[in-house]
Amino acid sequence: MPTLTKLYSMHEASQHNTKNDCWIVIDGKVYDVSTYLDDHPGGDDVLLEVTGKDAKEAFEDAGHSQDARELMETFCIGELESSMPELPELKISTNKEPANLAQRLKDIPVQYWAVPVAVVGVSLITGFFYLRRK
Repeated sequence: MPTLTKLYSMHEASQHNTKNDCWIVIDGKVYDVSTYLDDHPGGDDVLLEVTGKDAKEAFEDAGHSQDARELMETFCIGELESSMPELPELKISTNKEPANLAQRLKDIPVQYWAVPVAVVGVSLITGFFYLRRK
């Protein structure tokens, strides 16, 4: 009879990120290495650096032996869910824009509309006097 494999989400694995509760993920498998921290040849800080994260790159870069890989299997507690990665929750802004143009213009600070209005005003007055001379 096949044994059932426990599935964990990456979010769930990331919650186990302390010295007393240390999980790592390598190649889609979840490992609880809490009891191995003191025995790890590279020191516990190496494991704590990748706890609650995908540690595949760090594991492969260290060049572990076949014995280390076999020992690692004793700490396997399940597999990572193969579903899509969890997306962060989006927050929807409740700020509503003013409905009409007049209100939107009132909300714009004076420094943004005073100079363009002055330029248009001077242009109109200059144009009016120029046309009046003809």
